[in-house]
Amino acid sequence: MIEVKNPKIAVPVVLFAGILWSFGALIVRYMQDPHLVPWQYIFSRGLTIFIILNLYLYFDEGKEFYKNYFKIGLSGVVGGSGLGIAMICFIYSITMTTAAVTLLCLAAMPFFTALLAFLFLRETISINVWISIIIATVGLTIIAIDNTEKASLLGLIFGITSSIGFSVYSVTLRWRKDTPKFTTVAFAGFFCVVFATIMILSNGLVFFSSSYNSAMFSLHGTVVCLGLILYSIGSKAIPAAELTLLSLTEVIGGIFWVWLPLFGINEIPTTNTIVGGFFLFISITYYSLVMRWNKRHIALN
Repeated sequence: MIEVKNPKIAVPVVLFAGILWSFGALIVRYMQDPHLVPWQYIFSRGLTIFIILNLYLYFDEGKEFYKNYFKIGLSGVVGGSGLGIAMICFIYSITMTTAAVTLLCLAAMPFFTALLAFLFLRETISINVWISIIIATVGLTIIAIDNTEKASLLGLIFGITSSIGFSVYSVTLRWRKDTPKFTTVAFAGFFCVVFATIMILSNGLVFFSSSYNSAMFSLHGTVVCLGLILYSIGSKAIPAAELTLLSLTEVIGGIFWVWLPLFGINEIPTTNTIVGGFFLFISITYYSLVMRWNKRHIALN
């Protein structure tokens, strides 16, 4: 796998990955009534992810890349399924509520990961991480107060579920460190295709929406894949604390693009969303600074 070992190059690469991902919300807003064709959206996006990642694996690992599918094991199946559920819930969330609410839910992923690792991997949670989790919970609660209508509340719930799904994927990679990452993500795309196919057939729907929507669905899947590849290339040279902060690029950028009048969406976050988001940013910054301090403290000892 291609890797960048120089942090001066790795940081811009990871930042660009975050910027690519941040355009996801804008792409969704340019779709034609995606909430009316969610399973076609999930099918096309999942199929795009599956195809692009397998092409990448073919060029990166050669003709026998498919053998990785026999190596993913239980951790890969659980992680890929969790990631697939996260992708499905993300689509339902962002089509039911504002981009800011969905993206801020995803920003809380490090804390869900810490909790799941504590529950299933017996990893300890320091007092500082607990403080970060409490601050993040306050932020999500403030956002929830502003989303009491049925559709908005469901959007928030799907957003939190999506964040938990991504956390399941992260924890399974820590559960078995040799789990093939890209193959697991490709499996998640396949999971979406299979699940969407079942729902489409059982409800007598067509597999594809309009040609315009189908192109936008595939574009979103392409952006996700390219961002993932760039993130993986650069992430090995950057400490986890810095990666957590850099991941905020997607959240900030995503909220900014749908607000920017230039793109014609004009989606303005509510006061509660801004205040709750501020609490989330504080918790993530505090979490990252603590991680960085702990690493330096260990190195000095």
